[in-house]
Amino acid sequence: QAQLVESGGGLVQAGGSLRLSCAASGRTISNYAMGWFRQAPGKEREFVAALDWTGSSTRYEDSVKGRFTISRDNAKNTAYLQMNSLKPEDTAVYYCAARFRGIQATITHAYDLWGQGTQVTVSS
Repeated sequence: QAQLVESGGGLVQAGGSLRLSCAASGRTISNYAMGWFRQAPGKEREFVAALDWTGSSTRYEDSVKGRFTISRDNAKNTAYLQMNSLKPEDTAVYYCAARFRGIQATITHAYDLWGQGTQVTVSS
C-alpha cells in the first residue's frame, strides 16, 4: 500500500533551520510531483512548495521564497523541505503530498496521496 511518512519536525527558535523528510513506500517517487503544505490551528491547509514530477520545476509560496527549498532524492525515495530563517508564523503541521506525473501544483486537490503530518513549532 502506498504511503508517505513525514519526519524532521520539532521545536526551533526563530532564525533556526529544520529539514523535513517525506519517505515514500509502495511508490517510486521519481514518477511523482511532490508538494508540501501546512496547516496552523484554526486555519485552512495552505501551499508551501512543490516540485513537478520531472524534478525540474519548483514553485514556492511567497512568504517562504528564499528561505525554503524543496528537493527529492530518487535513490532514497524521499522528498525534503529545507527550511531556513524560520519565523514564528511558520509554526504549523506540515504535510507532504504526491501525485503521479503531476505538475508543481499549489492546490490540495491536485494531490492524491498524503502523509500524516509533522509538527513544526518556531519560538520567538
